[in-house]
Amino acid sequence: MTTQQFTGTEESGQAAGPGTSGRAEPGTTTVSGGARGAGQPAASRGRTTIADVVVVKIAGMAAREIPGVHDMGGGFSRTISAVRDRVPGGRPNVGRGVKVEVGERQTAVDLDLVLEYGVPVMEVAGAVRENVIAAVERITGLEVVEVNVAINDVHLPEDDDAGTDARVE
Repeated sequence: MTTQQFTGTEESGQAAGPGTSGRAEPGTTTVSGGARGAGQPAASRGRTTIADVVVVKIAGMAAREIPGVHDMGGGFSRTISAVRDRVPGGRPNVGRGVKVEVGERQTAVDLDLVLEYGVPVMEVAGAVRENVIAAVERITGLEVVEVNVAINDVHLPEDDDAGTDARVE
């Protein structure tokens, strides 16, 4: 999965993202610059960085918690994941269908969803937005400026039986 780093400028005029400190790894965001010295509170001594994949996983888990969300990702990524999940030791990718842009203090999230047939699309999308924003802001402290939801497919009840062939017994 490819994530993009926010490269705009913040209100302070400094560039956002890992380039601000000169020492952060690509794909990470420095949340607090950190203070130095014995006179500073212990909790603020040092830097805190959050990898983009952390935000991806939090958003993916939060979206999947909402009733009516069947799966996430586009058709091709779901197909690849289905094959990988059948391999012994393969585990589901909670970040599938999630893209993020992360700045120093803000993040934006894009989600690709597959919903269950019959659920009210706008209500589920709204619930997903609320849950993702609450989870990401609570866990990371980043402000979520937007959550874009794309409904890529609808899971039909007969899709569960698609793997069996009634002609072969």
